[in-house]
Amino acid sequence: MMDDKLLHAELSHSLIGSAMEVLNVLKPGLDEKAYENALVVEFRRRGFHVDQQKRFEVFYKGSLVDTLVPDLIVEGCIVVDPKVTAEFNSTHIAQMNGYLAITGLRLAILLNFRHGSLHWKRVVR
Repeated sequence: MMDDKLLHAELSHSLIGSAMEVLNVLKPGLDEKAYENALVVEFRRRGFHVDQQKRFEVFYKGSLVDTLVPDLIVEGCIVVDPKVTAEFNSTHIAQMNGYLAITGLRLAILLNFRHGSLHWKRVVR
């Protein structure tokens, strides 16, 4: 299995830098949607392809049971999920693992805009 530190390392670094720029401009204290929309602007400004709120059907034994809607997918390979929370918890990690399983992608990045400095976590499937 590929070392998770190497998976999409350059792109991850660029996305985290973009998120730092968003936090530096907007500061903490806004709703997640504001940071999500600002990330779309910043990612596209830097030349990245971004799908926002792309829908994925969830099937169970051939029956449609739900629709999954990750906040952002960048360059078709990384799920990016902005949060405004005290800290990441097991529920956030489980959500990212679910997103990765349904989308077939291997990397998700959680971004926390709650604090004065950006906190992030990579989740690798």
